[in-house]
Amino acid sequence: MRQALRVTIFTTLHIFLFIGLNAVRAGARQSNPPGTPAAKGPITYFIADGSGRTGYRSSDRELALWALQAWQRNAGKDVRLAQAPESEALIRLYWAEPGDGEYGETRPLIVGGRRGAAVFIRPDVESLGPDIAQRARGDALFRDSIVYLTCLHELGHALGLEHTRDFRDIMYYFGYGGDIVEYFARYRVQLHSRSDIARVSGLSDADVGRIKAMYAGN
Repeated sequence: MRQALRVTIFTTLHIFLFIGLNAVRAGARQSNPPGTPAAKGPITYFIADGSGRTGYRSSDRELALWALQAWQRNAGKDVRLAQAPESEALIRLYWAEPGDGEYGETRPLIVGGRRGAAVFIRPDVESLGPDIAQRARGDALFRDSIVYLTCLHELGHALGLEHTRDFRDIMYYFGYGGDIVEYFARYRVQLHSRSDIARVSGLSDADVGRIKAMYAGN
């Protein structure tokens, strides 16, 4: 019993330190936030093919697209998305390898004089600790929840949103603490099938309020 408790504590600390450190690194890179990509006109996007990347599944592109659509749907009529070639897209999403660093990261871009962002998502969940990895192996929806929510968070940054202190928000910063496993699990329990991800946004009321306020009138 004590050994099991020690393993649980160690795993939780491992996950917290891993994600928290990555968030600190990402925050340092975003000391000058990318700002909003929309001035007038649609926000163009490009989602790369991740074939050959560690942990990538062909269906992950759909998760990224659903994350974009969740922001658009909740921002209202003032945010319009349009697919574009990589060289022209304001938001560009790429799939990263474990050795590339952060589990999720957003870097600012300037495209044709407009602010944009390059988003990097690592689809391999094995390094998030043995508890999460084991659960993800046995529950495909839990694994997809992690990838989807990571896309949602980083695309929030790409749209101009910053971290928050509220554990309920998708833009929550793990450096403030909180149960990381519960953060993903509370979304997973809302799903009965993979298609539910397209309708269960994962955004809090505060997330929705901020994105609406940011793009109102654009």
